[in-house]
Amino acid sequence: MVERSPRAPEHPRVALVTLGCARNDVDSEELAGRLAAEGWDVAASPDGADGDADVVVVNTCTFVEQAKKDSVDAVLAAGGGTAKVVAVGCMAERYGAELAEALPEAAAVLGFDHYGDLPSRLDDVLAGRPLASHTPTDRRTLLPISPVKRPEAVRDGSIPGHEWVPTVPRRRLDDAPVAPLKLASGCDRRCTFCAIPSFRGAFVSRDPADVVAEAAWLADHGVAEVLLVSENSTSYGKDIDARGAAGGALERLLGELAAVPGMRRVRVSYLQPAEVRPPLLRAIAETPRVAAYYDLSFQHASATVLRRMKRFGSRETFLALCREIRALDPEAGIRSNVIVGFPGETEEELAELEAFLAEAELDAVGVFGYSDEDGTEALGLPGKIDATEIAARVERITSLAEHVAEDRAARRVGTTVEVLVERQEDGEDGDDGNEPVWVGRAAHQGPDVDGECTLLGDDEVLDGLAPGVVVTGRVVDAEGIDLVVEALGVLGSDGGSPVAPGAPVAAGAR
Repeated sequence: MVERSPRAPEHPRVALVTLGCARNDVDSEELAGRLAAEGWDVAASPDGADGDADVVVVNTCTFVEQAKKDSVDAVLAAGGGTAKVVAVGCMAERYGAELAEALPEAAAVLGFDHYGDLPSRLDDVLAGRPLASHTPTDRRTLLPISPVKRPEAVRDGSIPGHEWVPTVPRRRLDDAPVAPLKLASGCDRRCTFCAIPSFRGAFVSRDPADVVAEAAWLADHGVAEVLLVSENSTSYGKDIDARGAAGGALERLLGELAAVPGMRRVRVSYLQPAEVRPPLLRAIAETPRVAAYYDLSFQHASATVLRRMKRFGSRETFLALCREIRALDPEAGIRSNVIVGFPGETEEELAELEAFLAEAELDAVGVFGYSDEDGTEALGLPGKIDATEIAARVERITSLAEHVAEDRAARRVGTTVEVLVERQEDGEDGDDGNEPVWVGRAAHQGPDVDGECTLLGDDEVLDGLAPGVVVTGRVVDAEGIDLVVEALGVLGSDGGSPVAPGAPVAAGAR
């Protein structure tokens, strides 16, 4: 048995700080599960665990330059007390020993290969035993080139996010009724601006039975909506289904997840436009309890810029895809991300993006300014644009995207929506004083990024609400991209007709 350091209690305390995307959220909860199983008291922040953590684990992000700065700041902030600080996550994996040298405040910088035995590594940290940081490698080289050979290869490897051990489940770090659920790790695409595949590795799908089992576990722990996350969800199944991704693995999985008892909504994120096929569009639009929500990573709309990005598509093909979605469901939510200021981007190419955004009428758009990323092909492309000009283009496109999204939200007034209730918060001062209000999201609104719904209505209906309940309502106003919804009734646990006002919600409705 590992000897604890003199200052550590019998059950040492660890706090996890998570930055970046929902995929990191899953990793943190998996790490929390491992640590709790080995006797660690786990908190979701340094202020938790009675504010007296022995170790603070910072799960870092390296998506863009600002994310790196935020990660470094988080490590420095965590090191302000007596706790030992350990950096994990994408930035730690990507830079390894280089990051450790630059951040002496961190007691250790650990990569993905340390995740399987993190409790022992933290024991080393508390005992003062030095840990050598890894030398980063291109993780794509660790797995076979052929996707169908990868599942067997990962069984004995350390691929973050691909382990489902029933005796050591992930540990929830909050009590929100929505939680991310990882479909896969890695990516096989070679976008010239993106470094993620080099440190997340080649694409590997999780076994569908494991995904469904984890969804059932989440439902048993109060989760009403799962957000399916990966680097490229449309590739799901190409390595475990003889027919490849086109064989319908994701479509079948959506149906199985939607049938999990207690699960009220299933939402898919990060669909690669070039890989989306009509059967998947229909499955999302037509499968009960699957949100009619399409998170499509367009990145740009100029065919020439997309080719320089080593992506496929154009303004015309993307508009056709949006029309196909809205033919299936006119009220479906469509969100995307775009990059402006990519090397060589001309005024004409930027205008092509503007025209697309105006015509596509997306519900939400994340706008990013291009920044050089170590190890990417775009780093060496000619035609780099001045940072001041990139910032101006970000502001220009953001203004247009916000106007379009707000107009789209305004046109939802008068429609009927199903809102998953998330929390209660203080209302604004008005005729009714500062009465608390319920807040949630409709099917077209993804968590954290796409706006929310504030619920109004009769006390008979509102008094029956709780996090995880789904209500049907009528949109009565729009405030930016946020909606004001008159709650009409609580949906039954089977997703059918609203429960009569004041009637109890059936078991499993959450």
